[in-house]
Formats: sequence, C-alpha cells, structure tokens
Amino acid sequence: MDIVADTVILVGLLVWGVPIPFCFMAAVLFMALFHGYDFNFLLPVGFYKLNSIVLLAVPFFILLGELLSTTGIGRRLVEFANAVLGRIRGGLGAVSVVSCALVGAIAGTCSAAVAAVGSIMIPRLQENGYPKGYSSALVTCASILGQLIPPSVPMIFFAWATFQPVGPCWLATIVPGILLVIVYSFINYMFCRKMPSVTVAPPTSRRTWVVGVGHASYRASLAILIPLAVLGSIWGGIATPTEAAAIGLVVSSLIGFLIYRSIKLREFRNSLITAGTTTGVIILMVYFVMILSRIYTMENVPQRLIILLTGISENKYVILLMVNLFLIIIGMLMDDFSGTLLSAPLLFPLMTAIGVHPFHFAAIMGTNLGLGNMTPPCAPILYLGARIGGVTIDKMMKPTTIYLLLGSLPVVLITTYFPPLALTLPHLLSPNLVPTIWG
Repeated sequence: MDIVADTVILVGLLVWGVPIPFCFMAAVLFMALFHGYDFNFLLPVGFYKLNSIVLLAVPFFILLGELLSTTGIGRRLVEFANAVLGRIRGGLGAVSVVSCALVGAIAGTCSAAVAAVGSIMIPRLQENGYPKGYSSALVTCASILGQLIPPSVPMIFFAWATFQPVGPCWLATIVPGILLVIVYSFINYMFCRKMPSVTVAPPTSRRTWVVGVGHASYRASLAILIPLAVLGSIWGGIATPTEAAAIGLVVSSLIGFLIYRSIKLREFRNSLITAGTTTGVIILMVYFVMILSRIYTMENVPQRLIILLTGISENKYVILLMVNLFLIIIGMLMDDFSGTLLSAPLLFPLMTAIGVHPFHFAAIMGTNLGLGNMTPPCAPILYLGARIGGVTIDKMMKPTTIYLLLGSLPVVLITTYFPPLALTLPHLLSPNLVPTIWG
C-alpha cells in the first residue's frame, strides 16, 4: 500500500500541474518518512548518481537544440526537405515530418523538434491551405521523432540508468523512427486528398527540380554535417557520446558564427542562459528520480512488479502488452526525460527475466513514451505544440488521434513484437553485443 500511496501522490501532483522535480521530491519525502530512511544516506545517493561523464552530454545537446533556430540550421534543413518533397500533393506535410526527423538528428529531443520545426512550418502550412489545427497536430505528432532519430537524449538517460552502451541504444530506435516517418507521410497524403484548400506548387521541369534540390542541398550541407560529425565520431570509435556532443556543439557554433554569420553574441548568450536553466531543471529532476529509484529498489519494487505481472500471465507477449500500457500511461503523465529515468530501472529486471534484449527494450521504451507524450490528460508535447501553433487543444484532437491510432500505435506494436526492427542495426555494427536479431 505504501507504493500505491506514493504513486498516487506522484501522479496527483503531476496532474495538478506541480513542476516535475518537485513531484518526485514529494514522492521521495513520503517514502523516506514512511519507512524511516536516513537522509544522510539518501542525499549522497543522488549526488553519486549524478557523478557521471555520460550526463555531461545532456547540456551540450540541449544547447545544440537552442542554437538550431538562432543559427539558421533548422531553417536550411526545412528548405532541403521542401526542395525534395514540396512539389507533390501533401508534400509540404511530408516536409514537416522529414524536417522533424532531421532536426531530431541534431537536437535529440521532442521539445526541440516541435519548437524548431513548428515555428517555421506551421505558418507555411497554413499559407498553403492546411487548417491551423491540423498543421499544429501534424508537426507536434512528428516531433516524437526527436527521441527516436539519434542522437537521442532520452536514450542517453536509458543507457545511463540501465548501464548499457549509448551507441547501440541509439541504433535500436533508427528503424522504428524511419518507419514512423513513412507512416506519417502516408497518413498526411490521405488527409490532403480530402482537403481541397491545400495548394500544390506548380509543376516544373525535371532540370529545374534538380537544380533546386542541388541548391538546397548545398545550403544545407553544413547543417547535415553536424549529426554526421556527432554519430560518426561515436561509431568510428573516435569519441565518447559526451565528447561527440561537444564536437557537435563546437561545429554548430562555428557554422553559425563564421560561415552562416546568422548568430550574434547576444543571441548566443540568451541560448546559453536558456540551456543552463533547462539543464538545471533536468538535473534537479534526475537527482530526485535517482533517489526514488534507489528507494524502490530497496523496497523490492522491481521484484514485486515481476511477481505481479507474471502472476497475471506467464506469456511473454501478454506481459509485453501490459508493459506497453504502463509506458504509455507514464508518457501521458511525464515528459520523455523523467519517464525514461523512472521506467528504465524499474522495468529492466522484468525485461531481462522474460528474455527481452536490452536494446530491444530501448526501442520499446522510446516508441511507447513518444506515444504517451502525445496522449491526454497531461500530454506535455501536445500542449507545447498547441502553444507554438497558437491553437486550442480541441482543434488538434481529431487529427492527433488519427495519427496516434493509425501511425504511432502500429509502430509501437511492430517494434514490440518484431525484435529485428530494433536489433538489426545494433547487430550489424555491434555483433558482439547483439549476436542475434531475435532478442
């Protein structure tokens, strides 16, 4: 009952709108006082967990996301996607989806993707006849690609919390992310067939199209260089994820200052302040989540969870279905960072017990939390997208529901029940860690 009461306190405060770090702090205080834990023991636990070189990558990626709009990198990536896809019916919607994937390959978070792409694409979509609510819903739903296309900050947290290497965790979510891009683009095409107001760019000759794509590719070439520098340095064995994040930050700053010349010192200072504030909130949240995780471990919560779920059914696929429901509910209530930090250590022993590979579990968690982040009542990314699009939630709900039920949910189920989707790339690049693609 103590765990149930603690969960009620945590969920209740989250629904009430209390800042997430303080929700976890309240849950820690309840468990500590209820069980008589000594704070002289608990407080150093949080500091010990924070003493990790991997976590240094987080502020670098957050600052990288802040620089996307100020340096013009995000806009050039959008222009590149538009040059390739913008002249087909529904092409501008597909551009929004692909742009979220490209921005996610730099920033690594959902919030950065919806902020960078939404501010550019939502007005452009409206100018071309897309309804305001639909435009906001499309970009917001596609923003979950930010935590699937590497480098993904939530996957850094997952790897850190479960003691797994970061690189293969990033690889595990690439194919589900690409599949989601294809499914979303198809759904958008079907929507646009029923939207007579949607305009299509006039047809041009093949030569003009090739020239336009070449020009956009040239303008975006340095922007594309950033994720290549980050991921290539990691998988090439040159740098750790933290060092690679610093490399990406240095490259993007040099591009913004010296080549694009689109960023001023004042804007860079503002980005530093915003990134520092965001990092402070995240680190405070990590501190309390790690203490709460340690208390749950000492109270045998993971073992209780294994006994509870296997008591309902010993069938692996039924247990995976229940885990999916649990993760979606967590995603409804929390952002991708806190949801990953709380769920990964809690569910990892269960996944190991039923024979799910750690990297397959990473993909399951990434897709499920992304779906949950878009699902009310809390739906943190959905509300952010509504604010950026300047639209009320009710106008976004119908298209959002269709994208989630026909797009995200099938990808979640395929990722969960078809391990090769997540394990093929880790197997190809790290066969010693993933000897088989069947988990």
